[in-house]
Amino acid sequence: MKLSNKISAIAGSQTVAFTTLIQQLQQEGRQIIDLAVGEPQLDTPAAVIEATQKALSAQKTRYSPVNGLLELRTRLAEQFDGWGMKNILITNGAKQALYMIFQAICNFADEVIVPVPYWVSFVEQINLAGGRPVPVATQDHQLNVAAIERALTPRTKAILINTPNNPSGAVYPMEDLQKVARLAADNDLYIIADEAYNAFVYDGAVYMSMFDIDVARDRLIVTRSFSKSYSMTGFRIGYAAAPAEVIAALSKIQSHLTGNVCTFAQYGALAALALGADWLSARQTDLQQKRDIAYERVSRMFDCIQPQGAFYLFPEVSSVLKNNETSEALARRLLKETGVAVVAGEVFGMARHLRISFAVSEENLINGIKRIAEAL
Repeated sequence: MKLSNKISAIAGSQTVAFTTLIQQLQQEGRQIIDLAVGEPQLDTPAAVIEATQKALSAQKTRYSPVNGLLELRTRLAEQFDGWGMKNILITNGAKQALYMIFQAICNFADEVIVPVPYWVSFVEQINLAGGRPVPVATQDHQLNVAAIERALTPRTKAILINTPNNPSGAVYPMEDLQKVARLAADNDLYIIADEAYNAFVYDGAVYMSMFDIDVARDRLIVTRSFSKSYSMTGFRIGYAAAPAEVIAALSKIQSHLTGNVCTFAQYGALAALALGADWLSARQTDLQQKRDIAYERVSRMFDCIQPQGAFYLFPEVSSVLKNNETSEALARRLLKETGVAVVAGEVFGMARHLRISFAVSEENLINGIKRIAEAL
């Protein structure tokens, strides 16, 4: 018996695989400093835990609507002026939302423009939908709109924009987002905006969404998540915001894929929204301080562009690669020799880079970078 050609051609998530390796080493007694994980170190807010426990005690354990609790969808729609609950779908993390989006829009061999570096799951999700990812290089981690335009073909179906970017931390300026929106409008393309890190921009910047561009809205699909902003990674609560007909299509897929999102976890998400802007601002300040600590130290070793958002550094590490060593081999060498975990750039489409998370305790951040410096 053979598995399908489609699944045989798909690579598993390398970031997830690396997490498994780290856990194995920890079980063996190794003291690992994990700068690889894409997960905030801070605890889930107490109000979220309490609301989730209260929902459990109240037996909120039954099926809920496929598209999510009405109250939660209504609250989330407030972020999108002119859209309502029919424009919101609650999903099992933003990852599932993205998976369903590609299933909904891609016919066989349809192309999706993906700026590089990219989050590891984008290309495989497009492949699973029968589409073809078209990587387009960036310049100093910023969009190269001219290169995106040159990459368009009659098969192009969508342009994917991830800002703040994972893994580079780049925040794309409104001028470039407007150019992308115009390209999409002129060529009748979808815009998929992965905004999982929208709460984390630094140096006084105000986050600008593709939704802020009027010409983009009738072709725009936004995904966001509670995972990063509220340290709710295990809750698996994400959402998509889009024109009503797109949300109806995604809801149809979800009705067969998972049914609903965990009912009592959605009450935790409602509590998270009630925390307000000040709570998120304090978390943003904490991460900016850690960014500055990490950047000052990492830039002594590597060529590194200061991230403007998210919580990663993405330095270029060619200067320390030995005998044609890959950055994947370097990451494994550092893990073995120093007990510090980072992620190789190959999984994000850019060799000779490492992704280093600074969403950890200040002590682990300083000690982890120190260990890397000593080893090199």
